[in-house]
Amino acid sequence: MIVLKFGGTSVGDAEAIARTGRIVSTRVDQGAVVVVSALAGVTNALIALAEQAAKGHLIGALGAVEALRARHMEQATLLLGEGERATETIAELSAMADELAHLAEALATLGDLTPRSLDAIASFGEKMSSLLCVAAFQQQGIPAVHVDACTVMITDATFTRAEPHPDAIADACRQSVLPLVRDGKVPVLGGFIGSSEVTGITTTLGRGGSDFSASLFGAAMRADAIEIWTDVDGMLTADPRVVPESKVLEQIAFDEAAELASFGAKVLHPNTIAPAVRLGIPVYVLNSRRPEGKGTKITFEAPKRAVTAIAGKNDVTLIKVGSPRMLLTEGFLRSLFDVFERHRTSVDVVATSEVSVSLTVDEVSQIDVIVSDLRRLGDVTLERNRGIVAVVGGAIALGGHAMSRALEAIGDVRVHMLSLSATGINLTMVVDDDQVQPAMRRLHAAFFGGRAS
Repeated sequence: MIVLKFGGTSVGDAEAIARTGRIVSTRVDQGAVVVVSALAGVTNALIALAEQAAKGHLIGALGAVEALRARHMEQATLLLGEGERATETIAELSAMADELAHLAEALATLGDLTPRSLDAIASFGEKMSSLLCVAAFQQQGIPAVHVDACTVMITDATFTRAEPHPDAIADACRQSVLPLVRDGKVPVLGGFIGSSEVTGITTTLGRGGSDFSASLFGAAMRADAIEIWTDVDGMLTADPRVVPESKVLEQIAFDEAAELASFGAKVLHPNTIAPAVRLGIPVYVLNSRRPEGKGTKITFEAPKRAVTAIAGKNDVTLIKVGSPRMLLTEGFLRSLFDVFERHRTSVDVVATSEVSVSLTVDEVSQIDVIVSDLRRLGDVTLERNRGIVAVVGGAIALGGHAMSRALEAIGDVRVHMLSLSATGINLTMVVDDDQVQPAMRRLHAAFFGGRAS
């Protein structure tokens, strides 16, 4: 069995959905399960209209609903033409738009956008796209069947970034997805969305969660492979928007791919890799616009290279905590990281000395309360407008040559913090935000060739 996930650009319009259907048709004999994102840009539009409605701008919010209705119905007409299937699909899409309008009206009345109501509205993108894709696939002769992802992706009740429950997901897949695959059907589900195991209320996994959904479904059903279909040829040696000379990686190790995803690579959601890693399921990153390409295979068997790729991340905040109490004090670091856990804020890079800790975060919604809590432990310095440049390679720490070459390559770029990961595969440098791209280009030129500026 194989799980195929198609991102927003791969289902962005009628032409893209038709192309996606042709790809799916080549995988039916392998036992295909399809996970789709919302149409490109729809999730952003849904969040924007929810915010509009909560502020009392109901006319604008309803206008946005009508624009989404028109967009989905137009694509349905282009894909399905006329006939019973087209009529039924358009009616269902319109009914969803009506429900969305009612939610917007309720929000305007309440004037309060809660995480729960935001998830309810944001979920419509995947609900509508999965319904549209099923009808389009059926039109192409594919035995597609719609499965409501909310009945399969079982989570906790943490709205906007719910935590999946793998055992419950596996049970749900055995009951409602695997029987369809055994009967030769192609289940189609929306990514990103789920429901609370306790209440059944709609939740979402957070931005980029469709990749995570595909990986979780693949792990739950012990898939032979997971394919992530996007609009690039695979994972690259660097972001091609920053480094035009970047090259496709035919193979990459799981741990390298996870590091790249965490430090700025846009192809994969950082959590995508974890469920597949646990079971050794290979993940392929492929281009839906060029399905004949080989893409990138993410696997345990990838060759070890000193440097595999360069990644960068902007809009990072550097936090420094200094305290003489750290010296020979047990439990200090535990107390420090408890602060971030309480406020559900993840830490990217950490460096320590005898009396200070430096770390980076890119989620700053809770930064004020975090800093307030940290001041109970010591002096706190906050440095905004920082960025991260990561040099990733399975053998970067062996011999030290690659690390010295990396530091030489960045030249006069000021480094505020330097860290080598515990696994020795990621050399991370915190630099000024406006120096991320120049540093990436210099590093790529040093290790892979091309222009340094």
